[in-house]
Amino acid sequence: MRALMTIGFMAVLAAGAMAQAPAVVLKVGDMAPDFTLKGSDGRTYTLADYRGKQAVVLAWFPKAFTSGCTIECKSLAANGDQIRKFDVAYFMASVDPLEGEQGNIAFAKAQGADFPLLSDADTTVAAKYGVLSPRAPLANRWTFYIDTNGRIAYIDKAVNPQTSAEDMIARLGTLKVATRP
Repeated sequence: MRALMTIGFMAVLAAGAMAQAPAVVLKVGDMAPDFTLKGSDGRTYTLADYRGKQAVVLAWFPKAFTSGCTIECKSLAANGDQIRKFDVAYFMASVDPLEGEQGNIAFAKAQGADFPLLSDADTTVAAKYGVLSPRAPLANRWTFYIDTNGRIAYIDKAVNPQTSAEDMIARLGTLKVATRP
């Protein structure tokens, strides 16, 4: 009887593994998955709050305090005045915790980020965006440009941390995101 239970349990596990949903693949024109995430500035941000009002850029990054992520964050912070010429809310987001020595609050402070870093520590939103790395609980470095209607206008899967701000500014122009008066 014990052998039958063990075989049955193993069969259930195998069936569950085979039945896992395939990774999400979003494309231009899709509705961006809604999110509600806490930011490094203490506020909570919900994508739906921007719909009909403002474009949104959501720049996923793998891990706070790592080389590439530090470079990317510093690039966006150093060029925030140019990004803010556009009528856009922009965020960096990761699956790092919000609090703690290696959390997004500490990372934002250390890099002088003048924009919110969002924390998706339970990886729910990262999974909806299809950015979770299959090798580790990290997000891929992908940036999503979301129009005022909540649709994905562009997905950058080849983000260069050194030029991330300049690339973002150029992309916002190409997408004809409104500028602020």
